[in-house]
Amino acid sequence: MKAVDRRVRGGVGESVHRPDGVPKVTGRFAYVGDLHTEGMLWGATRRIYVPHGRITRVDITPALAMPGVQAVLTQDDVPGVKYQGQIVQDEPVLAEQEVRYWGEPVALVAAESRETARVAAEAVIVEVEPLEPLTDFEEALDRGEVFRHMSVRRGDPDAHGTVVVEGYYETPGVDQAPLGTEAGLAIPDGLGGLDLYPPSQWIHVDHRQLVGCLALDPEQVRVHPTGLGGAFGSREDLSVHTHLCLLALRTGRPVKMVYNRLESFVGHVKRHGAHMWYRHESDDDGNLVRVDAKLILDGGAYANTTHAVLANAVYFTVGPYRCPNTFVEGYAVRTNNPPSGAMRGFGANQVCFAYEAQMDRLAAALGTDPLDLRLRNALQPGDHLATTGQEITQPLPTAEVIRSVMAIPLPAEGSTRLPGGNGLTTPPSAVVRGVGYAVGIKNLAFSEGFDDYADARVELTPEGARVHTAASEVGQGMVTVLMQIARSVLTMEQVEIVWDDTAHIGSAGSTSASRQTQMAGGAVQQAALKARSVALERVGGDDLDDEGVWSDGRLVATWTELCASGPIVGEVRFRHPATDEPDENGQGNVHVDFCVAAHRAIVDVDPELGLVRVVRIDTAQDVGRALNPVQVIGQIEGGTAQGFGMALLEEVVLDEGVIKNPTFTDYLLPTIEDVPPMEVVIVEQPGTWGPFGAKGFAELPAISSTPAVVAAIRAATRHELNRVPVHPEDIATPFS
Repeated sequence: MKAVDRRVRGGVGESVHRPDGVPKVTGRFAYVGDLHTEGMLWGATRRIYVPHGRITRVDITPALAMPGVQAVLTQDDVPGVKYQGQIVQDEPVLAEQEVRYWGEPVALVAAESRETARVAAEAVIVEVEPLEPLTDFEEALDRGEVFRHMSVRRGDPDAHGTVVVEGYYETPGVDQAPLGTEAGLAIPDGLGGLDLYPPSQWIHVDHRQLVGCLALDPEQVRVHPTGLGGAFGSREDLSVHTHLCLLALRTGRPVKMVYNRLESFVGHVKRHGAHMWYRHESDDDGNLVRVDAKLILDGGAYANTTHAVLANAVYFTVGPYRCPNTFVEGYAVRTNNPPSGAMRGFGANQVCFAYEAQMDRLAAALGTDPLDLRLRNALQPGDHLATTGQEITQPLPTAEVIRSVMAIPLPAEGSTRLPGGNGLTTPPSAVVRGVGYAVGIKNLAFSEGFDDYADARVELTPEGARVHTAASEVGQGMVTVLMQIARSVLTMEQVEIVWDDTAHIGSAGSTSASRQTQMAGGAVQQAALKARSVALERVGGDDLDDEGVWSDGRLVATWTELCASGPIVGEVRFRHPATDEPDENGQGNVHVDFCVAAHRAIVDVDPELGLVRVVRIDTAQDVGRALNPVQVIGQIEGGTAQGFGMALLEEVVLDEGVIKNPTFTDYLLPTIEDVPPMEVVIVEQPGTWGPFGAKGFAELPAISSTPAVVAAIRAATRHELNRVPVHPEDIATPFS
């Protein structure tokens, strides 16, 4: 297969507009919650709002007796495997003997109307004997309630530096807060199987779990991609999926379910809260000599993706820095807090907050500039990751992103907008400005020897090219990037993306782990090359475009003529270079690739009232090659805003396992009024295995922006600030 260099309009490198952009803005786009079909029932879930308890009685009789109710189901009605979970199947489809978190589902109802279903669900009698909830991380560890324990032991255990700093850090559970709540539609096929339209980041892994729980053959269940209003990891695990299927199969009618905001808060996983202890040692020149760390992540009630999240936290304990001697103990514990799982950054956010604070502490102890310390230790190709010992063989511009963000001019001193608004009494002269930096690193695609692949099929038709994929579009712009890749390979503009269900194409893997541009994009690139070769060989051509195939500048066959003699198809299963499982010391070539970013935050602080205004955040980001520059910038701006939220606002407030702020009134998120101006510098050093040199990058902006904002507040206030979000009471000067 031979690629061509001829450019085509709308191809790679252009800021092509999204085909779904205008429909989404004007309200004409059909999200999963907008789906509807004739004869549809509504589903509802009976939940128990007790963080831990023993179920002593379930009586569905009152619900079944209500007019309009067609089915009421409990765990006894699950025909197959009664537990689900992406990595570990430990979560009951419906609680049976014990509830382990606040809001756990116990029963399901299908009824003729949404209101009837809701009322009937509440009519199900569930008696629960409350038990003492286990919510403290340290106590869970002491009790041996551990999902996974990992150790990293690298280097000389007797090696020590001359300059030592220690710190203890905490980050809370954080909600992904997608605007669209969980929703779905299940439609029986009349033959014992069904079609499911769920919220999903990976329909094939949903399909695997559903087939087991429903006790059906794989071909009897078809899972379809749907339109989502954001995901950020919250749609990696099952929510409405199995419940909808059970109700549809029982009633023989289509069933739709839509969570309200409260149910969404309890119905999807959260970012893991973390407790982290660190000790950094360097020589007198600032070269890292040794890092010791102990990490405890709160997995909540069930495992979900906790095993992999802990791995990422452990592997990136030291960040994008060299260190020859590293010793880490990592634990993910089971509690009666809400289940934790995937969220943008996937374990790298928590440790970045801690190791970047440690680098600032170390710089202070050394009496050196924090950025000089980072540049001195910056990881680059040929170095080894401080934890796993893996040699960096792909481009990794750590020093370049630091220098790029340093080169962005600082804003002028003095504020025209005061922290908290101009109506406050604080005079401008009392406001203190601070500047802080942070650098982050993240792996790309799946690690630890996982067989990571993506399937794609490209068909050439008289109407143009059709790209078939199961890669979930969760708002990140996959639809645009795949079109651009296909256009550039085929040198034709007319390209359509077709989102196939699980029966019609193989898995594209998850839309997570910053992997789809490289994985689904790589599959589309290879499939398009195959289809191109077939077309050229069929008529002896040397080029093609929207008209057909050309030879020596002469059109030798139109697409209608070409396709008349049979389909032209390229189909590929794309894999990235293999990775290894770590050995007993956490060593090995565990990851396929990495990405780095640096952020700088400038804040104004009112030290008396503890109010903060982020004046601006600037960033430089490693992206390999920007396939669609405006989308790259959009992703970076959005991720940076998410990290800013974790620094100052976002926290799932828990009281003995009870969520105290499960609404958008009380769960504070940045609005457009809060998000500061940003300058984004795209650092392009093409990767070696992604399409056209592209790398995944979308998680990094949410990782290093949080510690940059906190570092800036520290610089302004001289407070340690070892926990996020930073509250006014953490800053305010007490009155004497």
